[in-house]
Amino acid sequence: MDESDTDTKKAARESGDTAPGQSAADDTQNGLLENASAKRRSGGVNARMRDVAKRAGVSTMTVSRALSDPDRVSAEMRERVITAVKEIGYLPNHLARSLSSTRSTTIGLIVPSVDNFIYTQTVKGLSEVIRRSGFQLMVAECGHDEDEEEEVIKTFLGHRVGGLILYNTEHTEEARAMIRASDVPVVESGNLPRRPLDMAVSYSNSEAAKAMTLYLGRLGYKKIAFACLDTRNNDRSRDRREGYLEALKQLGQTPDPRLIIDTARGMAAGAEAVAHAVEAVPEVDALFCGGGLLAAGAFFECQKRGWNMPGRIALASFDDIEMLHHLSPTVTTLRLPRYDIGVRAAQMLISRILDRADHLKGSVVDLKFEIIQREST
Repeated sequence: MDESDTDTKKAARESGDTAPGQSAADDTQNGLLENASAKRRSGGVNARMRDVAKRAGVSTMTVSRALSDPDRVSAEMRERVITAVKEIGYLPNHLARSLSSTRSTTIGLIVPSVDNFIYTQTVKGLSEVIRRSGFQLMVAECGHDEDEEEEVIKTFLGHRVGGLILYNTEHTEEARAMIRASDVPVVESGNLPRRPLDMAVSYSNSEAAKAMTLYLGRLGYKKIAFACLDTRNNDRSRDRREGYLEALKQLGQTPDPRLIIDTARGMAAGAEAVAHAVEAVPEVDALFCGGGLLAAGAFFECQKRGWNMPGRIALASFDDIEMLHHLSPTVTTLRLPRYDIGVRAAQMLISRILDRADHLKGSVVDLKFEIIQREST
């Protein structure tokens, strides 16, 4: 599950302070914005997207793609659009486009913990798209607490953010009501909600856990333990457990409550899961951990006990954190599309803000997952 070994701390900071450095495309985009701003200040044309399209000899859709998602157009087409932007002083932000709303160019991202490195790739994907579009990303944490998330949402809406990205799909009724009343575009992630607030981009926690459990069962393991965070107020943990149980049913294996282990976060909890499993069911032959740090802790505990993996016990992780690549034996994992989630979420949000793409309302995008077979199974 999503894990962090440190206490959560309230924080909000621009991604420019925390995300990896900007690419050449980002630098080019920033130059365009500065150039366009200067032309406007000096009395340049109050250009619109269709003016850019006319100057470049392309459609307005091509202009939108060249600025917000440049990989979808050719280098030649992108250069034509960039040249037109420079020539007429077009500024692709809320002051020129969606802007009857008086919303800011800030996009708010709320994650459970800013200390948890599993969000890094998602933030990177978000930043790359959002910056190119003339927006800024502001990151805040809610500490795995719906009430705290509600307060952060209230703060962001009070600052007239252009859009919200929530790494959570369960919210208080008050938070839902505020978002509906604000009409601010929202993307949820972390799971696939049945009824999204607006849009959602993620993977299915249930299907991913089910796939890994089936994989272990088909390798011949008969006593598969599952360690994950407490399912109370945590839809991701709840869905992962449901996927595990559904897989056991398909395998014809009877679930053993002693092999379903509620844990805290972190490596120490992974070590404790190993001890719990072998004490409860000595013949346990596989452990599926619901998060990367749990799996790392379980790995070191198995080594400490002198156990061969997978000879004595097989080990698998729900998340493919880098540490697990470098252990010996390497650990079988589920690879989740965290970077792609960031990119797609930003693209959908920008389309809703700038292009008024109302057809995206209600969209739920499943980016799937991949089982990475390694030596531990």
